[in-house]
Amino acid sequence: QVQLVESGGGLVQAGGSLRLSCAASGRSFRGYAIAWFRQVSGKERDFVAAISWSGGVIAYADSVKGRVTISRDNAKNTVYLQMNSLKPEDTAVYYCAARSGAVVRDRNEYDYWGQGTQVTVSS
Repeated sequence: QVQLVESGGGLVQAGGSLRLSCAASGRSFRGYAIAWFRQVSGKERDFVAAISWSGGVIAYADSVKGRVTISRDNAKNTVYLQMNSLKPEDTAVYYCAARSGAVVRDRNEYDYWGQGTQVTVSS
């Protein structure tokens, strides 16, 4: 079992930045791909970014490409999502998720989820 805890959300003005963190605990983190998804109330949970265990494979949604950077520190069992040039449409609850194996964009392929952290971008 892998437990995930997100942090770093908050209220920021458009154009600002936030760094989200996803801390993992429980069984070994080794070999797990980690992804970030986001969800607006009443809508589906959408893929944002993902990173492989080694960090060698990274994927971004087109909507955030160039504004967001995903990274991980395996020694700290933590994955980060640096978000810059934030827009009001980035407002959502952001979730991190883990799966053993390769990076995928399908939320249904992820086995473990955090509780989410709210990001609100004001215009």
